[in-house]
Amino acid sequence: MSKIDAGAITERMSSRGGRGGQHPTMDQVAEAAGVSRATVSRVINGAPTVDAKIREIVERAIAETGYVPNVAARSLVTRKSNSVALVISEPDRPHDSSFLNRVFTDPYFGRITAGATAALRPHDIHLVIIPTDSADHRHVLRYLRQGHVDGVLLISSHERDPLPRQVHDLGIPAVVSARPAAPLAASFVDVDQRLGARLAAEHLLARGCRTLATISGPLDIPSGLDRLEGFRAALAERGLSEVPSLEGDFTRRGGEECARRLLEAYPGIDGLFVASDLMAEGALRAVQDLGRRVPGDVAVVGFDDSSAALDCRPPLTTVRQPVEEMAAEMAELLMAHIAAPGRLPRSVTFQPTLVVRDSA
Repeated sequence: MSKIDAGAITERMSSRGGRGGQHPTMDQVAEAAGVSRATVSRVINGAPTVDAKIREIVERAIAETGYVPNVAARSLVTRKSNSVALVISEPDRPHDSSFLNRVFTDPYFGRITAGATAALRPHDIHLVIIPTDSADHRHVLRYLRQGHVDGVLLISSHERDPLPRQVHDLGIPAVVSARPAAPLAASFVDVDQRLGARLAAEHLLARGCRTLATISGPLDIPSGLDRLEGFRAALAERGLSEVPSLEGDFTRRGGEECARRLLEAYPGIDGLFVASDLMAEGALRAVQDLGRRVPGDVAVVGFDDSSAALDCRPPLTTVRQPVEEMAAEMAELLMAHIAAPGRLPRSVTFQPTLVVRDSA
């Protein structure tokens, strides 16, 4: 087919399509575009050998005839489902909210979903969200093993979680949302956690705070430990070696309980670094309930720069990790692994920034 008359193609496409209310067929698309059925098939399946002009005409024919490819048949040809799983694996926590409630209300998970979806949508790849809070991940592994998705975006950082290793052993392309707690030959995306905590420490010191404390995240995950150690190291460099701390759990209630205990044990605290915005929201409530002004008596810095930071009263000074951009990078890495299964693992680390508001 040496020359194609675009006008004639448009005329054919406008006069043909699904006949008698029936769904358009691939043959009708080929007839409307003036190409062979095999050419239409190559375009649908993303074959790189199709001329760009012919591809454009076929795609116009598909759009104007309303043809919808048979996904199941296409999968048999391409061996691709055009779907990836976002698996959220979190341990049970002792406080009041259920696991599913946390997944759908914690701003962090929403930001991950939004960032990944934005990166995948232009490639016509669907995101399947699979939350799991049990040590028994057989249902997740069974779903992945059956080929329902082409790869996995895995949110898991708990050191006792077997799922990262189990997914790795399946051989399915996967990218992890943070540095794995246990050594694993897998791509991951993270933020410089220690630097973020240092930014918080330096800001509190610059405000004149001298009796500082921190509410850490869970210490059995790398981010929780790194934020604690980064904060302590920055203060130790300024001669402040004794830093009261309590281990939190990334929930509002956990932050409130820890802040209350810290302030009752150390009434002179004038600066508090809280390792997540949700915990900081709870901590602010405790500080104010105890009759302290924020930031006049106690300056508070959080971590994440999520929507919770703006819900706080006063609005929260916080360390921003660019979660949407990080999730998009995870999706891009995953698509690269799907396209080239033998690709070596790669890690990407984003830089945090301090967002100054009214709490410190």
